[in-house]
Amino acid sequence: MDIGLPLLLTLFAGLSTVLGAFVVFFLKDFKKSYLSFFLGMSAGTMVYLSFMELLPLAIKGIGFQQANMAFFVGILIIGLVDKVVPHHYINYCTKKGKECNKLMITGFMVAVGITIHNFPEGITVFMSSLGDVRLGFLIAFATALHNIPEGMAVATPIYFATNSKRKAFGYSFLAGIAEPVGAIIAYLILQPYLSPTLLAYVFAFVAGVMVYICFDELLPTCFEHGEGHTAISGIIVGMFIMALSLSFL
Repeated sequence: MDIGLPLLLTLFAGLSTVLGAFVVFFLKDFKKSYLSFFLGMSAGTMVYLSFMELLPLAIKGIGFQQANMAFFVGILIIGLVDKVVPHHYINYCTKKGKECNKLMITGFMVAVGITIHNFPEGITVFMSSLGDVRLGFLIAFATALHNIPEGMAVATPIYFATNSKRKAFGYSFLAGIAEPVGAIIAYLILQPYLSPTLLAYVFAFVAGVMVYICFDELLPTCFEHGEGHTAISGIIVGMFIMALSLSFL
């Protein structure tokens, strides 16, 4: 089985964290309304794809009960990961009132948390791509949208603490590269067992992971700055983009 394209898609999704670092450096007047719209769009793509494509495909392959069991197992697993390593990090750090060493510790801990969370995300992109390249493209796109704010969250405190773009980019890169690393580890473990039935379970599991990320992380964050209508607009735009993608891909 050719793993080149699935691995490339996973790499693209993971290293979108580096794009987030670019946003920090080159878009000086980044308004919170932009973040609300962006996170809303990411949530819209993930929720729509989960319920309109991934879960129906899984139900078709393994039946309603088995697919839903895998769906909720996905929610449970990513929920446990989130419990062990809290993932509520998307904020804007400034130098005011904070010492640089505290910002450095903040950036480091954010990078560690994101790295751990990106392992299962990399597995979702890679395994879905193995089963259906079209789905792989769509999930990679949705995950990339989600990873750009993660890169911003890592780069901002590191940059303010060190005044080094190289270090900020480096930490963002390390957080993102966890996705293809997680994908490779999962492939080495699951390769002997790959089958259409297993991939159907993977689709349902991935849907659960993505829905949890949306409800636990993206949606609360995009509404917390008082930009409710902006966030809803982003959600609808994200759903519409995914609907168009499913129509033409």
